[in-house]
Amino acid sequence: MERIASFEVNHDVLQRGLYTSRVDGDITTYDIRMKLPNKGNYLNNPAMHTVEHIVATFVRNSCFKDRIIYFGPMGCRTGFYLLTRDIDPKDVIDLVRDAFVFLRDYKGDIPGVSSIECGNYLEHDLKDAQREAAEYIPVLDGYTVEQLEY
Repeated sequence: MERIASFEVNHDVLQRGLYTSRVDGDITTYDIRMKLPNKGNYLNNPAMHTVEHIVATFVRNSCFKDRIIYFGPMGCRTGFYLLTRDIDPKDVIDLVRDAFVFLRDYKGDIPGVSSIECGNYLEHDLKDAQREAAEYIPVLDGYTVEQLEY
């Protein structure tokens, strides 16, 4: 099999941040790297699941909702992928930061948390998701388009 692009990234030097992972026509995949790879500190499943529900809901309700293709977790539990169509990279930085601020400050019920709406609805942790968001937001403060490159 051909080696996929994400395995070409040197995870030994990868830092927390936001990166352009790949561009396929008008679809751009962003790497939202919340944790340092291979350092033993990963997103736990309940927090990661809650981040997914709240951030996915936020971006799909933003002014870019028709240009959001996907938001979901990385299997390695170090972050998330965001796939967009035709959004200016500066706007993506702002959108991701705004989504994590929204999560950090979120009050209320986690969206999509019932047995009808979610296949693992009991595994969520809002407090831990908010802590993870609070730790990640400073990484994006002052982030530039130039920093999107690995």
